[in-house]
Amino acid sequence: MGSFNTSSGESFILVGFSDWPQLEILLFVFILIFYSLTLLGNTTIIILSRIDPRLHTPMYFFLSHLSFLDLCFTTSTVPQLLINLQGLDRTISYGGCVAQLFIYLALGSTECVLLVVMAIDRYAAVCRPLHYTTIMHPLLCQALAITSWVGGFMNSLIQTGLMMAIPLCGHQLNHFFCEMPVFLKLACEDTGGTEAKMFVARVIILVVPAALILVSYVYIAKAILKVKSMAGRRKAFGTCGSHLLVVFLFYGSAIYTYLQPIHSYSEKEGKFVALFYTIVTPILNPLIYTLRNKDVKGALWKVLRRSRDSG
Repeated sequence: MGSFNTSSGESFILVGFSDWPQLEILLFVFILIFYSLTLLGNTTIIILSRIDPRLHTPMYFFLSHLSFLDLCFTTSTVPQLLINLQGLDRTISYGGCVAQLFIYLALGSTECVLLVVMAIDRYAAVCRPLHYTTIMHPLLCQALAITSWVGGFMNSLIQTGLMMAIPLCGHQLNHFFCEMPVFLKLACEDTGGTEAKMFVARVIILVVPAALILVSYVYIAKAILKVKSMAGRRKAFGTCGSHLLVVFLFYGSAIYTYLQPIHSYSEKEGKFVALFYTIVTPILNPLIYTLRNKDVKGALWKVLRRSRDSG
């Protein structure tokens, strides 16, 4: 393979799922449906959290940020994937690839931090209910949200900068978007030192947040066990279990992708794992975090009734 000239306007070929042509039509329909539902669900949450005064609380403030993140996160890869699955255009320029990598990593890293913030919010609500409004002051909520965004983009800037310094050989990326491990597979030289630096950054942005979330839910579980009502316990554990399912899918698939050595990374398996955190998780968030919530259901029915009456 020849050296890739990043200054000559050369392009990459995204292989996508062309190795399984019989799956492409099925995946196209599946992904299009999930993407449409993701747009609808997350947009609905953002609108409801803005227009309904009952949802002007810290939890829904962070959920609206999560919904906006999921909209951007999935949109950074899915439209191109749909075009790829139709076989219309499988190429992407070097500049476009770097831009996609930076945006994708920034949004994914931001979500890693934001999920910790949301876990802390739930900890304060369940374990410190009498002091909740004092602890989760609007100024603190805004500061935590800004910290999530800044931390995510800084992590992406560091990792993308390290990747751009690596000379690449070859033009074929065996993935459906510009994923970091696939980029490193094209390196023309030993990337041991760069991988070590990236590994440290990934532990900070993946393992540390996941550990903090698990610790917070251990304390939440202890507080729930003190509830005398069996129905209350069952409802609380059901909600926590749903939240942890989202955390497991998102962090589990991301940790599998980013924390294993490059030489053992399977590009074929990586494509299917990536579908979980690019397609499945963004649609689960609105379903699990809010659309099962009676406050959100009430706000939604209120808007629908108002629209019907005005029509």
